[in-house]
Formats: sequence, C-alpha cells, structure tokens
Amino acid sequence: QVQLVESGGGLVQPGGSLRLSCAASGSSLSFNQMGWFRQAPGKERELVATITTFGSTVYVGSVKGRFTISRDNAKNTVYLQMNSLKPEDTAVYYCNTASQSFSWGQGTQVTVSS
Repeated sequence: QVQLVESGGGLVQPGGSLRLSCAASGSSLSFNQMGWFRQAPGKERELVATITTFGSTVYVGSVKGRFTISRDNAKNTVYLQMNSLKPEDTAVYYCNTASQSFSWGQGTQVTVSS
C-alpha cells in the first residue's frame, strides 16, 4: 500500500514562500502523473498543479506564475514551490496521483496571514 507523507507547510506572511514535499513509500511514483491538491475550509478539494512522468506541468489559473511543481524520482518525492503567497492560498495541501488513485495522506497546513 502506498503511503504519502506531505510536509513543509506553516504560517507565512503574504508575499512569502514555502516549499512543500510529498514523500512516498510502498510504491514508486516514477510511472505516475502526480498532482498537488488543496482544500480550504468549507470548500471542495481542488487540483492546483500536475506533473507528468516526463516533467510537463500544468497549473490552475490562480497559482500560475507563482507555484512550481517538480519531482525527484530518485527520492520518490514530489515538490511544490510556492512563491508570492496570498491569503487565499490558505488551505491543507495534499499530493496524490492526478487521478487520485492512492489513499490520501494527512496533508500539510499552509496559512498565509499577516
């Protein structure tokens, strides 16, 4: 069974940066299109970025130009670099395959506030 562990969240001021990590155990992520998702209080979970096995990326419009998804297959880890953070980025962030085929991890809380 694949276990996903997200980390790197925290409290940051508007305009700040964070780098999230998603480490997997139990299976290789190398053959999967991976994604970062987020869920804000009272809202549905949304997909914010994906990366293919070849490294091609796609972003939701609200984060385009500010977030960067990347992967290190040797470390079985996916990253999300978040810059120019806004209060509306506040959410619990999760990773999974783009098709959400793995069990969800616990997520990592990102709070953007002054």
